Amino acid sequence: MSLSLTEQLDSFVRKHSDRQLMILPGAILLIAVLIIAFTWATTGAPVKLGMEFKGGTMISLTTDTPLTELKDKYSTYPITDVRQTGSTIVMQFGPMSDEEQNTLNKDITDTYENVEIRVVGPVYGKDLQKQAIKGIFFSFVGMSLVVFVIFRTFIPSGAVVLSAFCDIMTAVAFMDLVGVELSLGTLAALLMLIGYSVDSDILLTTRVLKRKGEIQENISNAMGTGITMTTTTLVALIAMYLVSTYSYLVIPSFSQINLLSDISLVLIFGLVADMINTWLTNVSVLRWYVKKEGTRGARRRRA
Repeated sequence: MSLSLTEQLDSFVRKHSDRQLMILPGAILLIAVLIIAFTWATTGAPVKLGMEFKGGTMISLTTDTPLTELKDKYSTYPITDVRQTGSTIVMQFGPMSDEEQNTLNKDITDTYENVEIRVVGPVYGKDLQKQAIKGIFFSFVGMSLVVFVIFRTFIPSGAVVLSAFCDIMTAVAFMDLVGVELSLGTLAALLMLIGYSVDSDILLTTRVLKRKGEIQENISNAMGTGITMTTTTLVALIAMYLVSTYSYLVIPSFSQINLLSDISLVLIFGLVADMINTWLTNVSVLRWYVKKEGTRGARRRRA
Protein backbone atom coordinates (compact mmCIF):
# COMPACT_ATOMS: atom_id res chain seq x y z
CA MET A 1 0.00 0.00 0.00
CA SER A 2 1.46 3.34 -0.99
CA LEU A 3 2.19 5.94 1.64
CA SER A 4 0.14 9.14 1.76
CA LEU A 5 1.68 12.47 0.84
CA THR A 6 1.95 13.43 4.52
CA GLU A 7 3.73 10.19 5.42
CA GLN A 8 6.13 10.48 2.51
CA LEU A 9 6.96 14.10 3.33
CA ASP A 10 7.34 13.30 7.03
CA SER A 11 9.70 10.43 6.23
CA PHE A 12 11.72 12.68 3.91
CA VAL A 13 12.06 15.39 6.56
CA ARG A 14 13.14 12.90 9.23
CA LYS A 15 15.84 11.36 7.01
CA HIS A 16 17.51 14.60 5.95
CA SER A 17 19.48 17.23 7.81
CA ASP A 18 18.50 20.87 8.04
CA ARG A 19 21.04 21.86 5.38
CA GLN A 20 19.85 19.15 3.01
CA LEU A 21 16.25 20.29 3.38
CA MET A 22 17.25 23.78 2.24
CA ILE A 23 18.71 22.62 -1.10
CA LEU A 24 15.46 22.20 -3.05
CA PRO A 25 13.69 25.42 -1.91
CA GLY A 26 16.97 27.32 -2.29
CA ALA A 27 17.36 26.12 -5.87
CA ILE A 28 13.74 26.98 -6.67
CA LEU A 29 14.16 30.49 -5.23
CA LEU A 30 17.36 31.04 -7.24
CA ILE A 31 15.65 29.96 -10.47
CA ALA A 32 12.66 32.18 -9.68
CA VAL A 33 14.91 35.20 -9.08
CA LEU A 34 16.74 34.60 -12.37
CA ILE A 35 13.45 34.33 -14.30
CA ILE A 36 12.09 37.52 -12.73
CA ALA A 37 15.38 39.37 -13.34
CA PHE A 38 15.40 38.31 -17.00
CA THR A 39 11.77 39.41 -17.44
CA TRP A 40 12.48 42.72 -15.74
CA ALA A 41 15.54 43.36 -17.92
CA THR A 42 13.70 42.58 -21.16
CA THR A 43 10.27 44.12 -20.48
CA GLY A 44 10.89 46.77 -17.82
CA ALA A 45 8.67 45.04 -15.26
CA PRO A 46 9.10 41.88 -13.10
CA VAL A 47 5.93 40.40 -14.61
CA LYS A 48 3.96 41.00 -17.80
CA LEU A 49 1.51 43.79 -17.05
CA GLY A 50 -2.15 43.41 -17.92
CA MET A 51 -4.30 46.07 -19.49
CA GLU A 52 -5.30 47.52 -16.11
CA PHE A 53 -1.68 48.42 -15.33
CA LYS A 54 -0.37 49.61 -18.70
CA GLY A 55 -3.51 50.94 -20.37
CA GLY A 56 -5.18 49.71 -23.53
CA THR A 57 -8.46 48.64 -25.07
CA MET A 58 -10.39 45.39 -24.76
CA ILE A 59 -13.12 44.70 -27.30
CA SER A 60 -15.54 41.79 -27.24
CA LEU A 61 -17.78 41.01 -30.23
CA THR A 62 -19.66 38.29 -32.04
CA THR A 63 -18.44 37.14 -35.46
CA ASP A 64 -17.66 34.04 -37.50
CA THR A 65 -14.44 35.58 -38.82
CA PRO A 66 -11.36 33.43 -38.01
CA LEU A 67 -9.02 34.73 -35.33
CA THR A 68 -6.03 34.91 -37.69
CA GLU A 69 -8.03 37.01 -40.15
CA LEU A 70 -9.06 39.41 -37.39
CA LYS A 71 -5.48 39.74 -36.22
CA ASP A 72 -4.31 40.52 -39.77
CA LYS A 73 -7.13 42.99 -40.32
CA TYR A 74 -6.22 45.06 -37.28
CA SER A 75 -2.45 44.59 -37.45
CA THR A 76 -1.98 48.33 -38.07
CA TYR A 77 -3.20 48.90 -34.51
CA PRO A 78 -1.19 47.82 -31.41
CA ILE A 79 -3.07 44.52 -31.10
CA THR A 80 -1.67 42.25 -28.40
CA ASP A 81 -4.12 39.36 -28.16
CA VAL A 82 -7.06 37.77 -29.98
CA ARG A 83 -8.90 34.87 -28.39
CA GLN A 84 -12.25 33.13 -28.44
CA THR A 85 -14.29 32.53 -25.29
CA GLY A 86 -17.32 30.46 -26.21
CA SER A 87 -19.19 32.31 -28.96
CA THR A 88 -17.47 35.62 -28.20
CA ILE A 89 -14.25 36.99 -29.70
CA VAL A 90 -12.05 39.14 -27.43
CA MET A 91 -9.40 41.44 -28.89
CA GLN A 92 -6.93 43.35 -26.77
CA PHE A 93 -4.94 46.40 -27.89
CA GLY A 94 -2.15 48.38 -26.27
CA PRO A 95 -2.26 52.16 -25.71
CA MET A 96 -2.97 54.23 -28.80
CA SER A 97 -3.66 57.83 -29.78
CA ASP A 98 -7.15 59.32 -29.56
CA GLU A 99 -7.40 59.40 -33.35
CA GLU A 100 -6.52 55.70 -33.63
CA GLN A 101 -8.93 54.89 -30.81
CA ASN A 102 -11.85 56.68 -32.46
CA THR A 103 -11.14 55.10 -35.85
CA LEU A 104 -10.91 51.62 -34.32
CA ASN A 105 -14.11 52.05 -32.32
CA LYS A 106 -16.06 53.21 -35.39
CA ASP A 107 -14.76 50.37 -37.54
CA ILE A 108 -15.62 47.76 -34.92
CA THR A 109 -19.10 49.07 -34.10
CA ASP A 110 -20.02 49.47 -37.78
CA THR A 111 -18.84 45.99 -38.75
CA TYR A 112 -19.71 43.59 -35.93
CA GLU A 113 -22.56 42.78 -33.54
CA ASN A 114 -22.77 42.67 -29.75
CA VAL A 115 -19.75 44.94 -29.41
CA GLU A 116 -18.45 45.90 -25.97
CA ILE A 117 -15.48 48.27 -25.70
CA ARG A 118 -13.46 48.84 -22.53
CA VAL A 119 -10.70 51.47 -22.48
CA VAL A 120 -8.10 52.02 -19.75
CA GLY A 121 -5.91 55.11 -20.06
CA PRO A 122 -2.13 54.82 -19.53
CA VAL A 123 -2.21 57.45 -16.76
CA TYR A 124 -4.78 55.44 -14.83
CA GLY A 125 -2.69 52.31 -15.43
CA LYS A 126 0.42 53.96 -13.96
CA ASP A 127 -1.59 54.98 -10.91
CA LEU A 128 -2.78 51.41 -10.46
CA GLN A 129 0.83 50.18 -10.67
CA LYS A 130 1.76 52.41 -7.74
CA GLN A 131 -1.27 51.24 -5.76
CA ALA A 132 -0.41 47.60 -6.47
CA ILE A 133 3.16 48.06 -5.19
CA LYS A 134 1.85 49.80 -2.08
CA GLY A 135 -0.70 47.03 -1.53
CA ILE A 136 1.88 44.25 -1.62
CA PHE A 137 4.36 46.26 0.49
CA PHE A 138 1.89 47.09 3.24
CA SER A 139 0.54 43.52 3.20
CA PHE A 140 4.04 42.22 3.91
CA VAL A 141 4.66 44.86 6.58
CA GLY A 142 1.36 44.15 8.31
CA MET A 143 1.89 40.40 8.13
CA SER A 144 5.42 40.74 9.51
CA LEU A 145 4.28 42.86 12.45
CA VAL A 146 1.54 40.39 13.37
CA VAL A 147 3.95 37.45 13.20
CA PHE A 148 6.55 39.21 15.39
CA VAL A 149 3.86 40.12 17.94
CA ILE A 150 2.69 36.50 18.10
CA PHE A 151 6.09 34.82 18.55
CA ARG A 152 8.30 37.65 19.84
CA THR A 153 11.41 35.89 18.60
CA PHE A 154 13.31 37.01 15.54
CA ILE A 155 14.42 33.78 13.84
CA PRO A 156 11.09 31.84 13.84
CA SER A 157 9.21 35.01 12.86
CA GLY A 158 11.73 35.72 10.11
CA ALA A 159 11.28 32.17 8.80
CA VAL A 160 7.53 32.76 8.42
CA VAL A 161 8.16 35.99 6.49
CA LEU A 162 10.84 34.30 4.36
CA SER A 163 8.48 31.49 3.39
CA ALA A 164 5.80 33.97 2.33
CA PHE A 165 8.36 35.92 0.30
CA CYS A 166 9.57 32.75 -1.45
CA ASP A 167 5.97 31.78 -2.28
CA ILE A 168 5.34 35.15 -3.93
CA MET A 169 8.61 35.04 -5.89
CA THR A 170 7.90 31.53 -7.13
CA ALA A 171 4.34 32.42 -8.16
CA VAL A 172 5.54 35.53 -10.04
CA ALA A 173 8.23 33.51 -11.84
CA PHE A 174 5.59 30.97 -12.84
CA MET A 175 3.44 33.81 -14.22
CA ASP A 176 6.41 34.88 -16.33
CA LEU A 177 6.95 31.35 -17.64
CA VAL A 178 3.36 30.66 -18.70
CA GLY A 179 2.50 34.21 -19.76
CA VAL A 180 -0.08 35.05 -17.11
CA GLU A 181 -0.45 38.83 -16.92
CA LEU A 182 -0.58 40.88 -13.75
CA SER A 183 -4.19 42.04 -13.57
CA LEU A 184 -6.34 43.15 -10.67
CA GLY A 185 -7.45 39.51 -10.34
CA THR A 186 -3.97 37.97 -10.27
CA LEU A 187 -2.80 40.73 -7.91
CA ALA A 188 -5.58 39.67 -5.55
CA ALA A 189 -4.38 36.07 -5.95
CA LEU A 190 -0.85 37.06 -4.90
CA LEU A 191 -2.23 38.86 -1.83
CA MET A 192 -4.34 35.80 -0.96
CA LEU A 193 -1.22 33.69 -1.31
CA ILE A 194 0.41 35.69 1.50
CA GLY A 195 -2.49 34.74 3.74
CA TYR A 196 -2.37 31.06 2.79
CA SER A 197 1.38 30.96 3.38
CA VAL A 198 1.26 32.64 6.77
CA ASP A 199 -1.59 30.36 7.84
CA SER A 200 0.39 27.14 7.40
CA ASP A 201 3.63 28.66 8.72
CA ILE A 202 1.98 29.94 11.90
CA LEU A 203 0.40 26.52 12.42
CA LEU A 204 3.84 24.87 12.19
CA THR A 205 5.65 27.47 14.32
CA THR A 206 2.98 27.40 17.04
CA ARG A 207 3.07 23.60 17.28
CA VAL A 208 6.88 23.55 17.50
CA LEU A 209 7.47 26.47 19.89
CA LYS A 210 4.41 26.41 22.13
CA ARG A 211 3.68 22.72 22.58
CA LYS A 212 5.62 20.37 24.80
CA GLY A 213 7.07 17.19 23.42
CA GLU A 214 9.70 16.01 20.97
CA ILE A 215 10.21 18.52 18.16
CA GLN A 216 9.91 16.01 15.31
CA GLU A 217 6.61 14.69 16.66
CA ASN A 218 5.26 18.24 16.86
CA ILE A 219 6.35 18.82 13.26
CA SER A 220 4.66 15.60 12.16
CA ASN A 221 1.40 16.56 13.89
CA ALA A 222 1.45 20.02 12.31
CA MET A 223 2.26 18.47 8.93
CA GLY A 224 -0.82 16.25 9.06
CA THR A 225 -3.10 19.23 9.67
CA GLY A 226 -1.28 21.58 7.28
CA ILE A 227 -1.10 19.19 4.33
CA THR A 228 -4.81 18.41 4.71
CA MET A 229 -5.65 22.12 4.66
CA THR A 230 -3.48 22.82 1.62
CA THR A 231 -4.53 19.81 -0.46
CA THR A 232 -8.22 20.57 0.21
CA THR A 233 -7.69 24.08 -1.11
CA LEU A 234 -5.72 22.75 -4.09
CA VAL A 235 -8.53 20.38 -5.07
CA ALA A 236 -11.02 23.27 -5.04
CA LEU A 237 -8.67 25.47 -7.10
CA ILE A 238 -8.01 22.72 -9.66
CA ALA A 239 -11.76 22.26 -10.06
CA MET A 240 -12.16 26.03 -10.53
CA TYR A 241 -9.39 26.06 -13.14
CA LEU A 242 -10.88 23.19 -15.13
CA VAL A 243 -14.39 24.65 -15.11
CA SER A 244 -13.30 28.19 -15.98
CA THR A 245 -10.88 27.06 -18.70
CA TYR A 246 -12.40 24.01 -20.39
CA SER A 247 -16.12 23.86 -19.57
CA TYR A 248 -17.04 25.46 -22.92
CA LEU A 249 -15.64 22.38 -24.68
CA VAL A 250 -18.31 20.25 -23.00
CA ILE A 251 -21.11 22.83 -22.89
CA PRO A 252 -20.79 25.16 -25.92
CA SER A 253 -23.08 27.77 -24.36
CA PHE A 254 -20.50 28.34 -21.59
CA SER A 255 -17.66 30.82 -22.06
CA GLN A 256 -14.05 30.56 -20.98
CA ILE A 257 -13.51 32.76 -17.90
CA ASN A 258 -9.91 33.91 -18.26
CA LEU A 259 -9.84 35.87 -15.00
CA LEU A 260 -10.81 32.87 -12.87
CA SER A 261 -8.47 30.67 -14.89
CA ASP A 262 -5.51 32.97 -14.21
CA ILE A 263 -6.37 33.40 -10.51
CA SER A 264 -6.64 29.66 -9.97
CA LEU A 265 -3.36 29.00 -11.83
CA VAL A 266 -1.44 31.51 -9.71
CA LEU A 267 -2.88 30.12 -6.48
CA ILE A 268 -2.30 26.49 -7.46
CA PHE A 269 1.38 27.01 -8.21
CA GLY A 270 1.78 29.31 -5.20
CA LEU A 271 0.31 26.72 -2.84
CA VAL A 272 2.58 24.01 -4.25
CA ALA A 273 5.50 26.35 -3.55
CA ASP A 274 4.08 26.99 -0.08
CA MET A 275 4.14 23.26 0.71
CA ILE A 276 7.82 23.17 -0.20
CA ASN A 277 8.74 26.34 1.68
CA THR A 278 6.72 25.52 4.80
CA TRP A 279 7.65 21.87 5.24
CA LEU A 280 11.26 22.13 4.07
CA THR A 281 12.52 25.70 4.57
CA ASN A 282 10.57 26.58 7.71
CA VAL A 283 10.99 23.13 9.25
CA SER A 284 14.77 23.25 8.78
CA VAL A 285 14.99 26.73 10.35
CA LEU A 286 12.79 25.75 13.32
CA ARG A 287 14.66 22.50 13.97
CA TRP A 288 17.97 24.35 13.92
CA TYR A 289 16.60 27.11 16.18
CA VAL A 290 15.10 24.76 18.78
CA LYS A 291 18.26 22.67 18.93
CA LYS A 292 20.38 25.81 19.27
CA GLU A 293 18.20 27.17 22.07
CA GLY A 294 18.21 23.78 23.81
CA THR A 295 22.01 23.64 23.70
CA ARG A 296 22.25 27.21 24.97
CA GLY A 297 19.85 26.42 27.83
CA ALA A 298 21.82 23.34 28.82
CA ARG A 299 25.02 25.41 28.98
CA ARG A 300 23.31 27.94 31.22
CA ARG A 301 22.13 25.23 33.60
CA ARG A 302 25.63 23.74 33.83
CA ALA A 303 27.05 27.21 34.48
